[in-house]
Amino acid sequence: MLWIVITIIGLIIAITLVLFRVEDFSHFDQDEHSVRESLPSEAHEQVLGRIRDMGNASRGLRGKARLVALRQHMDGLSEGLALVSEFRFNDQPRGEWVLAPGADSQRRILYIHGGAWAAGSPRSHRAITDRLSHIANAAVFALDYRLMPENRFLDGVRDCRKAYAWLLDHGPDGEAAADFMVVAGDSAGGSHALALIAWIRDSGLPQADAAIALSPSTDLTLTAPSNRTNINSDPLLGPVFGGLSKIPLPVIWWATLAAFRVSPTSPVASPLRGNLANLPPTLIHASDTEMLLDNARRYAAKARSMASPVELHTWPGMVHVWQIFTPLLPEANDAFDDIAEFLAHLEAAQDHKS
Repeated sequence: MLWIVITIIGLIIAITLVLFRVEDFSHFDQDEHSVRESLPSEAHEQVLGRIRDMGNASRGLRGKARLVALRQHMDGLSEGLALVSEFRFNDQPRGEWVLAPGADSQRRILYIHGGAWAAGSPRSHRAITDRLSHIANAAVFALDYRLMPENRFLDGVRDCRKAYAWLLDHGPDGEAAADFMVVAGDSAGGSHALALIAWIRDSGLPQADAAIALSPSTDLTLTAPSNRTNINSDPLLGPVFGGLSKIPLPVIWWATLAAFRVSPTSPVASPLRGNLANLPPTLIHASDTEMLLDNARRYAAKARSMASPVELHTWPGMVHVWQIFTPLLPEANDAFDDIAEFLAHLEAAQDHKS
């Protein structure tokens, strides 16, 4: 009987090693990445309070009720903000146009919201899309992609791809070619954005002029050190996902495969594990205290090793996707100034080449 058990365990281990060929990226942890020298502003305490409110909104709830409460709370993040943009619903692809006053409709940004692929919406991220439209003088299309668990992970991926192809030839006022394109997203949406630019490269479609990823997830294998070392310093992701550190990684990989119907080593779900050559100029923001810090660091280091122009800018002590707390949080406003500078330098370089 013991030999049977040992044989079954050995077989499971062998299948796991074959199915999940997890490449070691720890050598990229040695790359130097500077962190801005500053202390969190006083407004950061208010942000922490809002995060506690988010946790309280779903406390004691389980399953679908918990997810519904989280979605409702996230959608309420934009309430009460003095947003200057016009918001136009779009049916196919489903989403909303975000148009700052005077925005150039031929300049377009595809924005893919975060929310662990199960929550979030164009409404929840209006603070971000409103500012992006303003600083980039562009029409932002906030995609309302299909979420889990009602839909498969790959349904959301397909929505992103279709939306990008559509945006190349359609603006807020109808059919019109784009002359400047940016793909952007945060957290889970940042993962979709980074996977999307690799797909665009391989699909033959015109590549985006730039990509922006805010605190992106880049590796679902959870092998990066900060997934464990930053649990206690991440007030948003730590309480929700910190418990995963107690579960053996192979178990998490099998659970991810079951939930996503995609291997956690697939570049579609873990863009770090794909080909990062010949990608457009990309800006990544991360906090040095969030669990996804090393996701960003490893992606930037690997991309640069493959000659792709990726910049990683790191803020000290910020919450995950702190940009969504603009204008309350000075560091969020600083982050948008940084994005504006990145785009300005990019376009100046393009003009110089032409």
